[in-house]
Amino acid sequence: MAFGKALKDPFCTAVGSLVDRATLGSQQTEDWGQFMHICDVINATEEGPKDAVKALKKKLSKNCNHKEIRLTLSLLDMCIENCGPRFQSLVVRKDFCKDTLVKLLNPRYNLPIDMQEKILSFIMTWARGFQGTVDVSEVKEVYLELLKKGVEFPSSDTSRGEPKTSSQLSTKLSPSSSNPPKQPSQPVPTGPTLLLTPDQIGKLYSELDMAKRNVRVMSSILKENVPGSENPDDMNLLQKLYKTCRMMQERIMDLLVTVENEDVIVELIQVNEDLNDPISSHLVSLLSALNRCR
Repeated sequence: MAFGKALKDPFCTAVGSLVDRATLGSQQTEDWGQFMHICDVINATEEGPKDAVKALKKKLSKNCNHKEIRLTLSLLDMCIENCGPRFQSLVVRKDFCKDTLVKLLNPRYNLPIDMQEKILSFIMTWARGFQGTVDVSEVKEVYLELLKKGVEFPSSDTSRGEPKTSSQLSTKLSPSSSNPPKQPSQPVPTGPTLLLTPDQIGKLYSELDMAKRNVRVMSSILKENVPGSENPDDMNLLQKLYKTCRMMQERIMDLLVTVENEDVIVELIQVNEDLNDPISSHLVSLLSALNRCR
């Protein structure tokens, strides 16, 4: 019986033991050569992908050792890049990406911000697919759930903006209390719609293009104005654009849970991510201005 139980231990398989040793907290840093060897073993054996994912799940589940989690996330990243669809198709399932990875974002694990962002980047990237070679429906569902909850995902442009705080990763931006601008005529429905007509899709894309332009203008204003010596006209325009972008972001959240057109969903997700940066930056600038007035 004891032998039988041992066989069920994910670290008792050939690849599982390698995963365990390569991610021990006693390791000084990532052993990239060992990580690559693990990828080779995964690819060379029939049970390699399944055994590796089981071992990764065990290493990450209920683990409060930040060093081991960091090493495991680095190994996971390398495996995703080098192990192909057999491995990828297991990682993008809900029992791994939600029940294992997303659970690590719970405050009780107190993960450093860069590790939280790495996990969110995994979810965001996987939800966009692997060129049609892997079914990403489950991770996409997880991604949309997090977006609906107001979770902010890392920007694809890491050169802009301040590092996110823990609250920014887990807290939804509060909506503006000001009167919102008028809606466009014949708005795209946001009720329980399953399919949009070509005309509705065209109108939606036009609105999303306008949102992208607003993002570019907001970003330009935020870069050009030095805190403490802002141009009043620029700040008035920035406030109007902020209200418009917040309204569009709320509509995107509604559409993400009702629209089933794959191309539309991808575009909605991308525009939502583009909106996050200038909106967050504007709120930071407002807080700074309030602090200066005190």
